[in-house]
Amino acid sequence: MIRVTVSGLAVDSRSNSPVVLLKEIDGERVLPIWIGTAEASAIAFELRGVNLKRPLTHDLFKSVLDALGVKLAKVVVSDLIEQTFYAEFFLQMGEKVFKIDARPSDSIVMALKHKAPIFVAEKVMGAEAQAGDEDREKKAQQLRERLQRIKPEDFGKFTL
Repeated sequence: MIRVTVSGLAVDSRSNSPVVLLKEIDGERVLPIWIGTAEASAIAFELRGVNLKRPLTHDLFKSVLDALGVKLAKVVVSDLIEQTFYAEFFLQMGEKVFKIDARPSDSIVMALKHKAPIFVAEKVMGAEAQAGDEDREKKAQQLRERLQRIKPEDFGKFTL
């Protein structure tokens, strides 16, 4: 498992879709995950420390876990199947640990809210390098080039 941090949010200019960027803590690799607008807003609120007057769904879920004495131990982006990312919550209640299937975007929001670590499975982080056919490698190279052109100030252009 590779520990990552949320290095920012951007908007893919081709699809006009939000992208969350996960950067490995002890390295240079970045994993872009295309997410929905609502989830991108929730991540942006959390990164900026915005407190809303009324709780959103992620706030509600955090309150329920806190009330039950359940700790979010970690989240893991565990798989990439047919261009769909999969993730898991690891909830701890006393000595028991429960693994719950979740979307990566929800997992990232909850990790930020709980200050829980985020991990990416090596097979997911290395998926681009393992792509066997030329078409996949060409798309991966195009993505790398697009991400390299993103300037830090572009992250501030993400609007809620």
